[in-house]
Amino acid sequence: MPDVRYWNDEGAREALLEKGRRAYQRLQGQLDERDGVVAIEPDSGAYWIAPTLGKANDAAYLQYPDHWLYFCRLDDPGAEILLPTW
Repeated sequence: MPDVRYWNDEGAREALLEKGRRAYQRLQGQLDERDGVVAIEPDSGAYWIAPTLGKANDAAYLQYPDHWLYFCRLDDPGAEILLPTW
């Protein structure tokens, strides 16, 4: 089961979002010219790119079941969300 404090604790959620943003910035050169959605595991920096959030989640779930990931659209990095894999 994913750590529920990210739902309940706004400070913890924002800190994890910021980790995801920094990981995205480090990967940005590898993500340029790509389409779809990227799922990033904020601690390891592991990432998956897929056409949709659901498909990115499916790929990430194989390695990180029930783990919180940072998702964002590659054509609009401001369209971001923090979700547990499901």
